[in-house]
Amino acid sequence: QPTMKLTGHKGSVYSLAYDTEGECLFSGSFDMTCLLWSAGGTCDNFNVLKGHKNAILDVKWFHDGEKIVTASADRNLGWWDAASGERIKRFMGHEGVVNAVDCVKEGHAPLVISASDDCTARLWDARVRGDVSVFEHEFQVTSIAYSLDGNTVYTGGIDNCITSWDVRRKEKIMKMTGHKDTITSISLSPNGTHLLSNSMDGTLQTWDVRPFVTGNQRHDKTFVGGTHNAEKGLLNCSWSSDGSMVTGGSAD
Repeated sequence: QPTMKLTGHKGSVYSLAYDTEGECLFSGSFDMTCLLWSAGGTCDNFNVLKGHKNAILDVKWFHDGEKIVTASADRNLGWWDAASGERIKRFMGHEGVVNAVDCVKEGHAPLVISASDDCTARLWDARVRGDVSVFEHEFQVTSIAYSLDGNTVYTGGIDNCITSWDVRRKEKIMKMTGHKDTITSISLSPNGTHLLSNSMDGTLQTWDVRPFVTGNQRHDKTFVGGTHNAEKGLLNCSWSSDGSMVTGGSAD
């Protein structure tokens, strides 16, 4: 039995995110809205974010807990004020569905990175118009994560690889191979040393991304048991707050 059931969306819920304090929960849905919930007590829905014209596929809180970013199938990203629920800015430039988004983990710069079916990852700064950088890929990009220091971006896609990019030089640093099907989600560990990936090959895998580790030694562990079905949904994965446990979405 669930501890608490949150009802309000009129379509499938594709993404969830807690704020930095763990007091608020944020959900993005096929119904083109995002709902803000209190994470304690009766888990009341206290705000609705509207503005996207298609399904919301990914959501992230900015590390200051005051801003929210959303990625949508309408090819745009939204930058929102968490307190008022108003959209401050719309990031436009992708030419395909925006599958995933992540925010810089520290510092004052409002930097956002996004992954899209247009075979690019794009870096955005909420203070300027348009994208700041474009990272060109050969295939569609389905997942993305920022490093802890903000100097590296990790992307995963239908080429079954995780690619590491230098943000400042806009260059590819390395590729990590091991999955046998599309990577649906990647997540950085709380201490920033490892990546977790979920794939349509039915596995979760962890990777050591510390700079002194090389070659095949980067692959750390493989977790088997999750399933992906014919819907080919981009199932997420995540770490526990202390980094000792991992979890991944499953189609069963």
